[in-house]
Amino acid sequence: MSQTLTAEPRKDTKHSSLRKLRESGRIPAVVYGSQTESIPLSVDVKELMKVARTGRTEMFTLKVEGSSDFNVIIKDFQKKSGAVSHVDFLQISANKRLKVRVPIEFLGTAEGTKAGGVLQHQETELEVEALPANLPAAIQVDISHLNMGDKLVAGDIKLPEGVTLVASPEELIASVTAPRAVLQAENEAEAEGEAAADAAGEAVKE
Repeated sequence: MSQTLTAEPRKDTKHSSLRKLRESGRIPAVVYGSQTESIPLSVDVKELMKVARTGRTEMFTLKVEGSSDFNVIIKDFQKKSGAVSHVDFLQISANKRLKVRVPIEFLGTAEGTKAGGVLQHQETELEVEALPANLPAAIQVDISHLNMGDKLVAGDIKLPEGVTLVASPEELIASVTAPRAVLQAENEAEAEGEAAADAAGEAVKE
């Protein structure tokens, strides 16, 4: 069953009015899409968080007082001092594929970290395309098989049925690297080796 969120039309966009709105526990919002002009709204921030908690990519019903219902996803959040200050809703069609960035949920402990390696997350979201009903709240990625020096790219990720990759298959998602101290020592040893080789070469010339 689709979740719902109730919104109220917003006519006064003055800065002072927006401040009062936020003080009352509501935040300004806007809904837009190919089938509707941009409509200024306000929503209860606590009710918004209940919907947002299930995942920004999942479709839900936005009920606007005095207007038709909208099938929407949360397109964007704006934050101020760590708190949500504005939200954009995008009206969508249930039978039209969407391109969105979905959060990545990393599962497991990389094998390489047990040997002292450092796991690095180069990306925390993945751009994909799917019908609204097939868009997952998050894409789960098992990283337990990654050993020291291994890399995980977008093309390695198994996507849910009905979801296709938009990002480049070569996009780096995560990697396990040697600790900085080890890398530095290896680089210094390599530099010393090159210097010794150069010195030996000069001695032979003489």
